[in-house]
Amino acid sequence: MSFRPIKSTSQAQPTMEGAGVHLHRVFGFGDPAESDPFLLLDDFRNDDPALYAKGFPWHPHRGIETITYVLEGEVEHGDSLGNHGLLGPGSVQWMTAGAGIMHQEMPRGNAAGQMHGFQLWANLPSALKMTAPRYQDIQSSDIPQVTEDDGTRVKVITGAFWGQTGPVDGVAAEPMVLDVSVPPNTRRSLPVDTYANAFAYVFAGAGSFRDASAPQGVRVEKEFAGEELNIRDMTGNRTLVRFDTGDEITVQAGPEGMRFLLVTGRPIEEPVAWHGPIVMNTRAELMQAMQDLQNGTFIQAQH
Repeated sequence: MSFRPIKSTSQAQPTMEGAGVHLHRVFGFGDPAESDPFLLLDDFRNDDPALYAKGFPWHPHRGIETITYVLEGEVEHGDSLGNHGLLGPGSVQWMTAGAGIMHQEMPRGNAAGQMHGFQLWANLPSALKMTAPRYQDIQSSDIPQVTEDDGTRVKVITGAFWGQTGPVDGVAAEPMVLDVSVPPNTRRSLPVDTYANAFAYVFAGAGSFRDASAPQGVRVEKEFAGEELNIRDMTGNRTLVRFDTGDEITVQAGPEGMRFLLVTGRPIEEPVAWHGPIVMNTRAELMQAMQDLQNGTFIQAQH
């Protein structure tokens, strides 16, 4: 097995989207090659309904797929094709926007007013940019979970992992999306596709993904080999970790344990012309999408 060293780390940055939803952007609207085939990841987490209740009113999508994963609260969604539903705690929606769809998402907090979830955008290859829109709504009870002897728990949202296959299927990027919880002071190795890009996003607890190296410019006090982790070596809440090549990721949880999303996908390696939630291959295709929006034909030609 070849361990994946860390390529870089970064912190999610506060921003606003929709009608005034306060969230943290993990990555997005930068160099799309960095996370190909993934374009954007947002962490929408808040305890104050005033900072998210106005939600994400009607907006267009074309040329991408979006995954919404809800941990706390609910997200009510609807679209221009007449689809509508409610995502509760632990549920997932994977939407293939394809040729075009108008969509809205309205978050609601739990009894304590808490709302927490993620939205990840995956690019579509040119051959599928204008495919028909498709939804996959997955309930929490339908997502398989694997628990190892050391207490490590993995929810398999999509892809195959430790003998389980996630319920989301037919996704162009052939991704693996996992929700991983590692108990306190536990070291674990996780297999990944050698040919896929891979990243982890830590959203609870802290720990270390170091094995062979640390990010460029980061001073390493010591490698971990069963000894206690130095606090300066640890990766904590709202941290994105991008990995270099290899077929295995090593994680060492700190004294409070660690929970993170682990996401992999094979790069599409195509040109990207990008304007908000519309992602095409060329500027001409992007301008056509803008024209379709203006003249009311945005969702007309779906095949």
